[in-house]
Amino acid sequence: MLPRFRGRLHDPRTATAIGRWLGAAVLVCFLTGLVSHGLQRPPDWLAPRLPARPVWGYRVSQGLHVATGIALVPLLLGKLWAVYPRLFAWPPARSPWHALERLSIAVLVSTALLEVALGLLNIFQWYAFPFSFRPVHYALAWVLAGSLLLHLAAKAPLIVEHWRRAPAGADPDARERRSLLLGLGAAVGAVTAVTAGQTFAPLRQLTLLAPRDPDHSRQGVPVNRTAAEAGVGPAMVAADAWRLRVAGPRGYALTLAELRALPQHTARLPIACVEGWSASADWTGVRLADLLDRAGAPAGSAVRVVSLQAHGGYRVMEMPAGYTRDPLTLLALRLNGAELSLDHGFPARIIAPNRPGVWQTKWVSRIEVLA
Repeated sequence: MLPRFRGRLHDPRTATAIGRWLGAAVLVCFLTGLVSHGLQRPPDWLAPRLPARPVWGYRVSQGLHVATGIALVPLLLGKLWAVYPRLFAWPPARSPWHALERLSIAVLVSTALLEVALGLLNIFQWYAFPFSFRPVHYALAWVLAGSLLLHLAAKAPLIVEHWRRAPAGADPDARERRSLLLGLGAAVGAVTAVTAGQTFAPLRQLTLLAPRDPDHSRQGVPVNRTAAEAGVGPAMVAADAWRLRVAGPRGYALTLAELRALPQHTARLPIACVEGWSASADWTGVRLADLLDRAGAPAGSAVRVVSLQAHGGYRVMEMPAGYTRDPLTLLALRLNGAELSLDHGFPARIIAPNRPGVWQTKWVSRIEVLA
């Protein structure tokens, strides 16, 4: 038998009050998710127009996306608690219009719960499902947005009726509702405070639940995929085995010693990953634009970067011209003053402003000039 809640706060006014916060959080999550998807897998018309500035753009948008997604957990639970008695009302449909409304609610609730659950699993890189996370997460976002708009349209009269605060004395449950909302707000603040520090430095000391802590990471930057996990061993990057090959009109190859002898530049750039963590670091290496000039690459050329990584969806990366010619885009050889560790991409990795961490390719072996 389903539990029964007899409290008076299971009413439209409470649901509307929580719904304001929930709707705002879903909107922020949806918009920042579109930014993340656009930077990771841009359509052909968008790729040449992706901006390299501000350098912290992806760090902020993805950090906000993950923090808001985590905040959705208590908000969704609070909303479901407020409407729970009506979710299982009987009969389930009293008319065709009512059946459609109930169906939209079923799609909305199930999609919201699944979307948040998948996002949380992705944060911890626990892929306990037989499908690719990114396209499914992206598709569900549109289903969630559509079902939410349909739900708002169906409930518009009720929302309007309870949107404004009731006149003094007209709402006997006002004090209890205020206490509920304060508690819910505290829960949202708490889960945000103990997770947002992985990207928001002032909260770093409170990072209790976040899976990545830059302050306790090798060379000051977390590692998502180690060299062992990528199938890159020391023998593959030994000085007598590794070469950087640049394919272009005047293609060439460089040893690590030759690469180190080229003009070196240092840039302070953040690296930010889809899981929500980010860290700023000092990267030192050769400007990608200088390597392309040496290869005779035409102005406006994009590049394809190939990693020594043996397997995985990100071993080959394409970079639009807006990044390749940016003076902050480096083939980095050093991190925070020290030679790259093997897990951080030794002997060379890409670092570029305003790009997702999955495209900051490690263990670079080949750079190809594209038209």
